[in-house]
Amino acid sequence: MNLFSKTAAELLELLKNRDISAREIVTSVFNRIESVDSKVNAFAQTDKESALKQADAIDKKRSAGEPLGMLAGIPVALKDNLCRTGYRTSCGSKILSSYKAVYNATVVQKLITADAVFIGNANMDEFAMGSSCERSIYGATHNPWNISCAPGGSSGGSAAAVAADETILALGSDTGGSIRQPASFCGIVGLKPTYGLVSRFGLIAYASSLDQIGPLTKDVYDSALLLENISGYDPSDSTSIKQNPFSYTSTLKESIKGLRIGIPQEYFIGGLDSEVASHIQSAIKLLAECGAEIIDISLPHTEYAVATYYIIATAEASSNLARFDGVRYGYRTEESSDLHDMYFKTRSEGFGDEVKRRILLGTYVLSSGYYDAYYKKAQQVRTLICRDFENAFQKVDCIITPTAPSPAFKISEKIDDPLTMYLSDIFTISVNLAGLPGISIPCGFSSSRLPIGMQIIGKPLGEQTILRCAYTFERNTPFRTMKPTLE
Repeated sequence: MNLFSKTAAELLELLKNRDISAREIVTSVFNRIESVDSKVNAFAQTDKESALKQADAIDKKRSAGEPLGMLAGIPVALKDNLCRTGYRTSCGSKILSSYKAVYNATVVQKLITADAVFIGNANMDEFAMGSSCERSIYGATHNPWNISCAPGGSSGGSAAAVAADETILALGSDTGGSIRQPASFCGIVGLKPTYGLVSRFGLIAYASSLDQIGPLTKDVYDSALLLENISGYDPSDSTSIKQNPFSYTSTLKESIKGLRIGIPQEYFIGGLDSEVASHIQSAIKLLAECGAEIIDISLPHTEYAVATYYIIATAEASSNLARFDGVRYGYRTEESSDLHDMYFKTRSEGFGDEVKRRILLGTYVLSSGYYDAYYKKAQQVRTLICRDFENAFQKVDCIITPTAPSPAFKISEKIDDPLTMYLSDIFTISVNLAGLPGISIPCGFSSSRLPIGMQIIGKPLGEQTILRCAYTFERNTPFRTMKPTLE
């Protein structure tokens, strides 16, 4: 029995019936990692010994009849920007390559309470700045469906690990599409929750008004299950929403009769791959056959989203990354003549090219004489984008778009063309600017057998609706059962 290929829900049922043990699950997953990760490079680090100890402790508690958490014995991979006490949390960057976290992120603490088993940190674009998972000190991650292709980014390691069955569940972070775009490229489910629904405490920040932690899973049920275990109010995060815990799994049902689905004309434009457009249209037709009402809508300020995002995100990154200066923690240059020289050389040597580019852009748009022209204007346009969604949600319950404008592109294809790389997030960025929930689910394959993802966008705190819509689509299609071949 290949336990590594099963969903969390399937494994929990087997554990409940005492058909398997947590140790057997963890052993199966690590055997899979040892078999295929040399091709995929999904992990920045793994810790088999610690994971097996966690599994044995859970098996002992189960045998003794002690209470267990909702995810007892289920392996989880953490993106390499989530702090876990005593473990390296490097954000895929040289400047944090020696940093070991001294506290747990809130989501990590919640998973400890749920008795999940941590198997390691997933690879990522440095400081979550990228759409291909190529910019990392650990090297590029490869797409399990075609190892010459990128897995998407910046949560490419988390997505690839799930798609390749190297973990059962994974966490990523999404600032402009960094969960949903790699989920689309890797043919799995990726959920970006409402801003503030999941605590950001212990997430090493990129752009604080946009960042959100979320699940990457093999199917929609597991996504709902993981969200259930990581969401909730946290006083340690000033942007956390005061909301009681909610059972997302209990509301999943294969029914969308009367659900009003909006289709924005601005997302079906020139530059959209013809195969992506065709599969999205087929998916919309299927949802209509399942009872949904399809309504054409407009989101008129969509064309300004990319420019708005890259002003706001880089400005916040410039501020957030100022703390990495070689003084308190992390990498410090070995040779410097004075304090100023130490700062200069540490940051020059410690940050990669893309991170430097975004810091420079952010510093520029915040500088005297340019703040009003760029940052202030971008915040005003952000308000207009939010209003577009508010107006649309007066007519519809959720919105469907492509997740990405194309299937996965080749590794190195766009790495020297930043603007083209930035445009790969064109359909996901607006959701972060507006703080909305969005989910990507597989809806087909290209002629090259690369996955294609469909994005479902919901109202604020509308996770229940988008999960139900995604669940209905998933249950009426075969895509969740399709796996890449890596052997």
